[in-house]
Amino acid sequence: MSAPAGAAPKPTFTLFALAEVRGQIGPCGCTSDPLGDLSRTARLVTDARAAGPALVVDAGSLLYSKSPVPAHLDAQEELKADLIATTYKTELAVSALGLGPADLPKGTSKLRLPRTLANVAAPGVELLAPVIVDAPALTGGTKVGVFAVAMPAMVPGLDGRDPVADGKLAVADLKKRGAQVIVGLIQATSKKDAVQIMRGIGGIDLAVAGLGQATPEPERIEVEPQKVGDGWIVVPANRGQVVSKLEVTLRGTGPLVDAVGATAATAKLVSIDRRIAGLEDDLKKFAADPKADQAFVRTTRSELAQVIKQRDDLKARPLVVPDTGSYFTLSQVRINKALACAKSVDDRVTEFYRAAGEANVKGVTRKPPDPPKGQPSFAGLAQCEDCHADAVKFWKTTRHAEAWKTLVERGQQFDFYSTSCHVTGWERAGGSNLAFNEPLRDVQCEVCHGPSSIHVAKGGEEKPFATLRAPAEALCADQCHTTEHSDTFQYTAYLRDILGPGHGEAARKKLGDGPTGAQLRKAALDKAGRTLGAGCSR
Repeated sequence: MSAPAGAAPKPTFTLFALAEVRGQIGPCGCTSDPLGDLSRTARLVTDARAAGPALVVDAGSLLYSKSPVPAHLDAQEELKADLIATTYKTELAVSALGLGPADLPKGTSKLRLPRTLANVAAPGVELLAPVIVDAPALTGGTKVGVFAVAMPAMVPGLDGRDPVADGKLAVADLKKRGAQVIVGLIQATSKKDAVQIMRGIGGIDLAVAGLGQATPEPERIEVEPQKVGDGWIVVPANRGQVVSKLEVTLRGTGPLVDAVGATAATAKLVSIDRRIAGLEDDLKKFAADPKADQAFVRTTRSELAQVIKQRDDLKARPLVVPDTGSYFTLSQVRINKALACAKSVDDRVTEFYRAAGEANVKGVTRKPPDPPKGQPSFAGLAQCEDCHADAVKFWKTTRHAEAWKTLVERGQQFDFYSTSCHVTGWERAGGSNLAFNEPLRDVQCEVCHGPSSIHVAKGGEEKPFATLRAPAEALCADQCHTTEHSDTFQYTAYLRDILGPGHGEAARKKLGDGPTGAQLRKAALDKAGRTLGAGCSR
């Protein structure tokens, strides 16, 4: 027998779980629905604590985006790691933190935060014994025990012991100290390995897994926990894009039950969400093809609407929980732009971009080298405009002409991870770099047509870049319009936006009618929502 959600008591506590944040404080902002933001995660936790007891744990691989850290990124990566560590100490007040590969590129002296790690011995690592979390984080005498283990392969350069043997000792210690719920943080090379470690240790009620490069992207996240023995394992998405939120209700002793799973709806939602994603991908492909079978497109749209309704109907069903015993619910929370921000963290991020930009520019003391003798360099838009005024006039109406402005609006114009796709001739001979780019800001003519100095010097008679006269799809997709940074990119559709009067007008006519990149982008933004959450500056 089970009871409807209305009869359920207030959760005893809420557990927020992260893993594999990998130095992300916020997304680049280029995609239609950017995910993963430290200030929004902090506000999510703060709001939850205002409503009741809540704690945060992280399975590790937190601090750095690159391993090893390239020399030119050193200042930026260190400032970012400092920001993350400060936020984890203050706003998030993390109860326990594991250790993973993205914590170790600069060695143990740069870990910044103590680690609750049971199976590693390493000089310079501040290791904490398994943690009992109680008041003030929890109330009513509730005690949650937390420990972390890592496969030796996930802590390179350190002395990692058998995670199962040391995990067993940690569980026994926590039970002896009165833990009512035991949370294990596991760093493993795959989910299969994490499950085996959890099963081998035994006694874990809830496990949070960080899986290195196997950690899923948001579209592959598992929305239902996997049962392992009497416990459950969850996997957050990488880079803080999806945070696992577990609301735990304790009623006596005994294993936890997944209350959402009791409705049998969650497993169906997984397959439904995947079906929706597939149909949306089909429509995106057909939208970019003017020769697509319109009858098939209409049928696909109708099917998509029906599947979305089925999903919404399932989500509207009331939660059903067991009559007796302890249980939990899992929500995989997408950290998107609609969520509110913790202003203190948002301000910290703004200051980071200012300080990192200043340090980055200071560190770049030379322009890119000149090209070899006889090879062209980048001349800049003004030189193009002298002879191609109509083409430049049309270019000024395109998004390419606003590329630099979009960075300035976010304060990221001197961020190494952002600038390359918003200037011309990035790090190429005779081109631009972070500190020397003013004449080459925006996606100018030479990004697609190639460096033009010889062409200019010869009065237009010599055209050494003619083979790049029209941008090839790989030129766009490989350099800037990658899946990670341009989720709506379709070559033909985007080409319709950059060809027109004075600039490939005949080629534009050959493309014919069909969706434009601007239309695809608008539809995606409308679907994702355009409003920033309260307290957010980006």
